[in-house]
Amino acid sequence: MECTQTFTLDEIAALAELPRRTVRYYIQSGLIDRPHGVGKGAYYTQRHLEQLLLVRKWQLAGLSLERIGELLRQQATGPLPPTPRRPGTVEVWSHLVVADGVELTLEPSRAGLTPEQVRAFFRAVTQAYAQIHEREEKE
Repeated sequence: MECTQTFTLDEIAALAELPRRTVRYYIQSGLIDRPHGVGKGAYYTQRHLEQLLLVRKWQLAGLSLERIGELLRQQATGPLPPTPRRPGTVEVWSHLVVADGVELTLEPSRAGLTPEQVRAFFRAVTQAYAQIHEREEKE
């Protein structure tokens, strides 16, 4: 028999270091799933906690709740078209220094890449540069 840990609203809010009111707002906004059960019998699971921590992480990175909602929908339904770039838009870019004078920047969500794909892409770029540089040294 599988034992799944459950949390009350107070417990999950404390674990996520958020006010209860904020947790309720995220539910109302569709950023996290509704609790299981109703009223005083409502409870939350590890999945709810993971959702809260993800939203909190993205907010601390400077993303708006609107953009976080878009990213969550993208995870659920596949790639969204890029968000139009407006003044005041906050973007999180990944930056790779390949060598002195050789740098690569990308915005993973606009590029449609997962964190794992970004790491694989950066590894491949670094390896390709090393191979080119080695060939030139041999010649």
